[in-house]
Amino acid sequence: MQIIPTIFEKEFVKAEEKIQALKKFTKWMQIDVTDDVFTPGKTFELELLSKIEMEEIILWDIHLMVKEPIKWLKKCEFIGASRVTGQVEMMSNKEDFVNKVKDMGMEAGLAFDVETSLIEIPSDTDLILLMGRKAGFGEAKFEKKILEKISGEKKFAVDGGVNKENIEMIRNTGVQIVYSGAAYLDLINSDVV
Repeated sequence: MQIIPTIFEKEFVKAEEKIQALKKFTKWMQIDVTDDVFTPGKTFELELLSKIEMEEIILWDIHLMVKEPIKWLKKCEFIGASRVTGQVEMMSNKEDFVNKVKDMGMEAGLAFDVETSLIEIPSDTDLILLMGRKAGFGEAKFEKKILEKISGEKKFAVDGGVNKENIEMIRNTGVQIVYSGAAYLDLINSDVV
């Protein structure tokens, strides 16, 4: 199981500090993007990632929690994203989103909030991201009921509320990727994973 750190910041300076601190632990980093529509608050402008100078190769994994994620794909392409996941509750057409991401040469993911059912998933979808708690800034308890949605058909990831207390339960479901913010260093340094 792969553990990928998440960067969820309103200010670019704080995001850059976290990216620089975490780059020695991983090649992948998830950047959470919000526009104050799906969830309260707005993150820094995605294009600013292109200003970060690094010798290391970082694979950007962008989670678009924005209205009509398909409209943000040019920004993702501009910063060289490797994977783009869109929140299904905010898109008009899942098939169009997945096709457009794939046409642009990136992996396509679909994210489902805690209460959203997994229906009509396009066959070309590379990743199904299950939110383990309500999306947004702030703390919330992990909702283990989301684990019932996992089946062996697709590549699954879990994001939100992942920590040392629930990581083993999540791993036992066959999830391939977990995303973690505050608990990332605890997770990679623990003997649980």
